[in-house]
This record gives sequence, C-alpha cells and structure tokens, in this order.
Amino acid sequence: MDPETGVISPGGIGFDINCGMRLIRTNLTVKEVQPKIKEIVDTLFKMVPAGVGASSYTEAKGFIDVNKSQFEEVATSGVEWCVENGFGWKEDLERIEEHGRIKEADISKVSSKAIKRGMEQLGTLGSGNHYLEIQLAQKNVIYDKEIAKKFGIDLEDQAVIMVHCGSRGFGHQIATDYLSSFIPAMRKYGIKIPDPQLACAPFSSKEGEDYYKAMACAANMAFANRQVIVFQIRKAFEKVFKQDAESLGMSIVYDVAHNVAKVEEHKVDGEKKKVLVHRKGSTRCFGPGHPELAQIFKETGQPVIVGGSMETGSFLCVGTEKAMEETFGTTMHGSGRTMSRTKAKRLVRGDELQKDMEKRGIYVRTVSFAGLAEEAGFAYKPINEVVETMDIAGISKRIVALRPIGNLKG
Repeated sequence: MDPETGVISPGGIGFDINCGMRLIRTNLTVKEVQPKIKEIVDTLFKMVPAGVGASSYTEAKGFIDVNKSQFEEVATSGVEWCVENGFGWKEDLERIEEHGRIKEADISKVSSKAIKRGMEQLGTLGSGNHYLEIQLAQKNVIYDKEIAKKFGIDLEDQAVIMVHCGSRGFGHQIATDYLSSFIPAMRKYGIKIPDPQLACAPFSSKEGEDYYKAMACAANMAFANRQVIVFQIRKAFEKVFKQDAESLGMSIVYDVAHNVAKVEEHKVDGEKKKVLVHRKGSTRCFGPGHPELAQIFKETGQPVIVGGSMETGSFLCVGTEKAMEETFGTTMHGSGRTMSRTKAKRLVRGDELQKDMEKRGIYVRTVSFAGLAEEAGFAYKPINEVVETMDIAGISKRIVALRPIGNLKG
C-alpha cells in the first residue's frame, strides 16, 4: 500500500500479531542430545508454559511476573527490555528482525483489556500450531555449506532449537479492538469491503496511525515473548548438560516475524518508494546488502526460518535479490495446511500419534492430545516441495533442512 493513499488492515496482518520463528544453534550433536532427549523435552515442558489454562483468560500464564508499568516497557522496548533485565545477551539484538523492536510503538493506543491479557502471557508458547522443537541439521541435507557455516551450523548432525509463537492474547485483543473501530471508520472514509474481516482504515488517518502504533506494541511483546522463552531454553539446556549456555554455543541464528505490517522502501515501476507491506502468513526475506540488515547478514542475505510440521521438519533459507525485485522481499513462512483442524482430529487420535512419533524417533510432550492431532504431519503440505518451489523460483534459497527429534506442543 502507498502510505499516503493506501489502507492498513488488521485482517491483512493477522490476529496473532508478530507470530514468528526463532532458531537457536548449539555446539551439541545428535550423539550427545539423543540419549537425553526425553530429559531435555520434559525439562522444557516444565519450564515453558504452553497451551490453555492457568489464567483468567484461559491462556497459559508466563513465568515472569511483571506489573503494568513493566509490561508497558516491554511493549515499547521489546527485546531491549529483556536484555537490560537479564533475559538475553546483547548480541541477541542484531540477530532479530528490527533488532527486536518496532520504534513506532505507542502503548497509549492499546486498551487496558489488551494490557491485562498481555501481562499474564509473557514467556508462554500458546497452543494451535505453536511449538518448541529440538531439531538436527543433518550434514547430508545442507544445501549451502558456506552460508550454513556463517550461521554457525557446521557440525555433523548438529542440534538446534526452533520456537514458533507470537503475541498471544495481547495481539489478538489489539486486532479485535481495532477491527471493531474500523467498521465505523470505513463508513466515514467511504470504504467498502466484501468481508468484515478485511476491515481497514487509511494508513494516514488517525484510526490507521493509532492501529499501527498499537500493532507495533504487540510486535514488540512477541519479540520479547520469544526472547524470554529462549532464556528458559538456555537454562533448561544448562541444567541437563551441566554447562553454561555460552559454552554450549546457544546463540540465536535469527528471529523473523510472519504476521506484521511495516513501512519499507521498495522499487515500484522502476523507482524506489516507501510502501506499507502487509505480511500475513509470509516472511520477510531481504537479499544480500540490504541496508536494514545487521552487518553479519549483509553478505549472505537475511536468514529465513520456514516451519513444516512436527513430523516432517523445517528449513533454514536466505533472502535473495530476486525477492526484492518480485515479491517486496517476501517469501513463504511455512508449508501450509492441506485440511482443517477438525478433519485432522477425525483422522487420528493424539495419544496414538504421540506413540507413533516416538517409535520414529520424535519424542513429543503436549498439554492437549486433541491439539496434537490437529498438527499431524498429513495435515500439512510436504515442506520439501514448498521450499524447493521457492528455491527454484529464486525467491528464497535453501540452506539446510532440519529434522525434528523432540517437540513441545500447546
């Protein structure tokens, strides 16, 4: 959208604002991790709240007890707050999209109801398709060893950890609040839409500006949410492997959002101009040399983390110059579903799926067997084909395939 004449739409961004992916490397290999996989997954299951229940809004309560003013700082500062308060390393900041903070955030544009929900959910995984997964970067499926090495993935069957979650009820409430306020705004500005879920307002209007500032708060909370979960992951690995996280090499590879809107500069009709890019279920994938990338990614292009299913695995890719030319620096965020959650639950029982996955070398802990059934591998497209398609198209480049061996589901 043109920032001056276009609109901003909560439905075009998603209710789980800044739902996203984070990948953490380790110095551990399968020989060290596999014998302890049950212990580490069980430890993570105790340390990272997941699923529903445990709060007045029927959503898992976080382990961090923040008051209203502290939470408002989180929503304003994002990962900067986490690092300043001991929940991260300074080097983490350069390995996160936007360095973990969208600066336009204004907490005064967020309802008290949304703040109340968010205060109880910092450090929680959530449910649905959100997960925490231990994976292996197998040497025989590294497509670009040079780039993989630059990202710290250079060991035989190296263990990595992937986190998929977002802004929880905080972002959902913000989207709900503004969808309601945009209905009268559309009448005011003479906007007609085919579906109320596409409610929008001119980006340059007060309503549009207020929503963008509130959305930025939710995005910052999501960055911080994943950060404090990583803090717990590091503690869990320290406990199980009897080494500190630094010695275990537990640095972040990257963190990328896939439900967000941002003002960026792109070529339109051969000329550079600022545009408002909505990304719903899609991932930013800026190519090499992009000015918004941290120096460590200038040569490689931005890391892109693509989730598959808990049975089939995931991928680490990088952005390309062609993506900048053809898709506003955007690629897929995951494999995508082939059927509804209701149909998946009709086809498999969660407890049986858990046992079957363990037989195949994937140890799973879940707070809901129904939720586990919804996320069965057959309910998703083959991740290999999806990633290969974008690789062939030149939009995002495959770097390494990641195979799951342990999973924590909400």
